[in-house]
Amino acid sequence: MKSLLSKKEFEEALRAMGSMYHIYHPFHIRMYEGKCTKEEIQGWVANRFYYQTMIPIKDAAIMSNNPPIEDRRKWIDRINDHDSVGGGIEAWLDLGTAVGLDKEDLLSHKYVLPAVRFAVDAYVNFAKHAPWKEAAMSSLTEMFAPEIHQQRLDTWPKNYPWIDQNGLRYFQKRLTEARRDVQHGLALTLEEFNTVELQEKAFSILQFKLDILWTMVDALYLAYELKRPPYFNIKDCHATRKISCSE
Repeated sequence: MKSLLSKKEFEEALRAMGSMYHIYHPFHIRMYEGKCTKEEIQGWVANRFYYQTMIPIKDAAIMSNNPPIEDRRKWIDRINDHDSVGGGIEAWLDLGTAVGLDKEDLLSHKYVLPAVRFAVDAYVNFAKHAPWKEAAMSSLTEMFAPEIHQQRLDTWPKNYPWIDQNGLRYFQKRLTEARRDVQHGLALTLEEFNTVELQEKAFSILQFKLDILWTMVDALYLAYELKRPPYFNIKDCHATRKISCSE
């Protein structure tokens, strides 16, 4: 029979789940080792942009489930981080331009793989329908995010000199924003998930979010590295879609 963890033990167990963060996916390892091709980098940027555009929608869904005003104010900050003028979405569009993608192609999501769309939509749907505290704590993958952003800032200028460095603003921006958001999300989780059953629920939710992120990169690995995009083995199929980004 499982016993209730202290807040310290609970936090340590949550942080230990970072061993399953997508920073350890083979595709990401190749990325920070400088082994990705231009097409792979572009494919990642284009597909990840779909996730970026859904983040403020996910956060608005959490707010719609009526958290206390103090928490809603913090969630407004999250939405502004992405949707404001000069915010995260615009910064990601700059990244797209820096890696050689057309802005309109990014906004149309023409390169988004079905598995990426399915995973991201599942996350937004969860945020819409789950109790707000459960949806809120799913964002705790932000505990692991500063490392992956710093990794890109440290390795991309050397490994991918063809990328305009002005396009890396998103990663720099998220170093501070993610740490701020973690303080709120973690405090909420440690305080509110205060029974054995609720702690197990929290682990399950965080695993769900880790699965979302890993599945997105699985799709990229299959399509861009293994050259097996959707319907790759079906000749002349009307559903076959163009995934190549590089010119």
